[in-house]
Amino acid sequence: MDPVQVLHDAPLAPLTTFRLGGPADRLVVAGTDDEVIAAVREADESRTPLLVVGGGSNLLIGDKGFAGTALRIATTGFRLEGTRLEVAAGEVWTDTVTRTVEAGLAGIECLAGIPGSAGATPIQNVGAYGQEVSATISEVVAYDRVERATVTLPNSACAFSYRHSLFKEHPERYVVLRVRFELEDAGGLSAPIKYPETARALGVEAGDRVPAATARETVLKLRAGKGMVLDPEDHDTWSAGSFFTNPILGEDEFTAFLARVHDRLGPDVAPPAFPVGDGRTKTSAAWLIDRAGFTKGYGTGPARISTKHTLALTNRGGATTEDLLALAREVVAGVEQAFGVTLVNEPVTVNAEI
Repeated sequence: MDPVQVLHDAPLAPLTTFRLGGPADRLVVAGTDDEVIAAVREADESRTPLLVVGGGSNLLIGDKGFAGTALRIATTGFRLEGTRLEVAAGEVWTDTVTRTVEAGLAGIECLAGIPGSAGATPIQNVGAYGQEVSATISEVVAYDRVERATVTLPNSACAFSYRHSLFKEHPERYVVLRVRFELEDAGGLSAPIKYPETARALGVEAGDRVPAATARETVLKLRAGKGMVLDPEDHDTWSAGSFFTNPILGEDEFTAFLARVHDRLGPDVAPPAFPVGDGRTKTSAAWLIDRAGFTKGYGTGPARISTKHTLALTNRGGATTEDLLALAREVVAGVEQAFGVTLVNEPVTVNAEI
């Protein structure tokens, strides 16, 4: 079956939320699983480099673009049977959340407003406001480029952890086709609210349930206030959302970090600290960035920190990828110098080195 569309010397910047990056030698737009698989096999058989693009919300492409085939997954499909959901990789994620809430199901309502496609969610183990997709994903259907076959991987085989998965660990092997979820029928109520900020905004205690639609709307308002809901008129949303993951530190690393905090900010300052097991502690990348001197709106060029959230690096219009990379390097170096913690970028970079 021929692909839906094939373009040559195709601009990739419009396919990303950064609106950055050079062209691809060839762009294939695939609207069915069979078309996706055919395009992948063609690239593999011809040994052509392949870049898989979904919603482009977690992708930073270098100014020189991509010398190979970019595959835009534009598949559709949403099937709900009771509490079981199967969604095609190309479906818009935030629309998927809306439809499950409208169906009275709980489990992903606090993931509303996250840009991108449904197929990208297991790769990053997308999470926000107390929920992660790994808690509700039952299976992931993917094309295995090594076995040259479609495989169905249960949750236990996906190696989910904080912003990580089997698919992120082996990006050249798996192409996600469909994602299956097991949601909860809570009579229109949300899953128990876990995130303190969400609970405060809702006026409830952690562990309480609220109408799922109310939880969704509240999260959307919280995200919008931080420039984390896409708006073409708002340059604070010309970003990949959170550019850095929250650092997870071992016991010795966290002790050294605390010493740096007290030395720099005073002995009474306590940084955010969330135990995650095995003696490890997660802290806040946004807090580190701000306390290292990179405040909201930092920068003078076309790439700056968001005016709404220090964790988002943004294209103010007219930026190049190199402009954004320079800002990212400056932030990483500044946090390292101030606190001895090395930030790790969350977006996937293509021909773009931080």
